Amino acid sequence: MKERRLVQARRIEELEARLASELAKAKSDAEKAKADTDAFMAFYRADAEAAQVQAREVAETANTRAHWVAKLSKCRSRRETLEEIHARGFDLSKEIKRAKELEADADALASDDDDNDDDDDRSKSGSESVEEPDGEEIASGDNQET
Repeated sequence: MKERRLVQARRIEELEARLASELAKAKSDAEKAKADTDAFMAFYRADAEAAQVQAREVAETANTRAHWVAKLSKCRSRRETLEEIHARGFDLSKEIKRAKELEADADALASDDDDNDDDDDRSKSGSESVEEPDGEEIASGDNQET
């Protein structure tokens, strides 16, 4: 009976040692998996943040372009109206010339040419500022709602 208890005690100790070894290995594997997961999460989080920044920039660019497309439409309409009035015998050549300049500035700013920045657009238009049809002067590169 004593011998049997000793054998069982040794067997229990061996099982406990083996269990402790398996537990240590499982903890190590879990820590390694957590570290790998954290690294992937950091990578994808940074990627997602970069995508959000890019999306905001694209939205801002689209809003700016939409503003200038609307401005171009307004300038064209004004020029066409002035030309119609001029065709009826009124001398509006100066106003038409100015309307064409405003239209060219708005067209340059509304174009899809992403290779040029605002400074290039201003130099193409030949002026640093633009006078609105209502007499208000704005810088041609500014994004101001009217």
